[in-house]
Amino acid sequence: MGSSSGRGGGGGGGGGSGSYDYSFKVLLIGDSGVGKSSLLVSFISSPIDDITPTIGVDFKIKQLNVDGKKLKLTIWDTAGQERFRTLTSSYYRGAQGIILVYDVTRQETFTNLSDVWAKELELHSTNPDCIKILVGNKVDKEDERVVSREEGIALAQEYGCTFLESSARTRENVEKCFEELALKILEVPSLLEEGSTVVKRNILKQKQENNTSPRGGCCS
Repeated sequence: MGSSSGRGGGGGGGGGSGSYDYSFKVLLIGDSGVGKSSLLVSFISSPIDDITPTIGVDFKIKQLNVDGKKLKLTIWDTAGQERFRTLTSSYYRGAQGIILVYDVTRQETFTNLSDVWAKELELHSTNPDCIKILVGNKVDKEDERVVSREEGIALAQEYGCTFLESSARTRENVEKCFEELALKILEVPSLLEEGSTVVKRNILKQKQENNTSPRGGCCS
């Protein structure tokens, strides 16, 4: 049921340490209502009808195979409302990938990527090598489109990032969006190092916990 959400998917027990090669932190940012939660839920493969706005921050874990590597993605879904901005600033820390989402049927959500979110990113992101991908969501509403594909491509070029258009409802390009991001992260040595360090640290912690388990017999 909710095995991929919250703290699920971490792989407890003895064999969990070898379940993935790299662990990456990914952030979804953009205005409220652009479909960030719907993209994430669609990627995790659950129904997406009537998703309520995210309050503060939510995250889900997804394991996938990309380019022959087993990856664990911890995907943080941030609230787009102004009142939650300060709450979410700390979640930029250590992110290897960031997905900037806008709604192709609402011009202000596109404009705010430059006016608000790119500035937030510059202010709070701790990783200069962090991979960014720009996603125009809700292309299933083609007759309501106000932001052209060409405008999206131009903005992506300005920020030096990959561009995709998607629909969480029809699942068009949803998996591609996360897989493309993961592939780009895998191409950057410093991000790979970070991703594997987290894994090694978790394995080491698990070993230490196992070693400190009470076994008795230390006192005569």
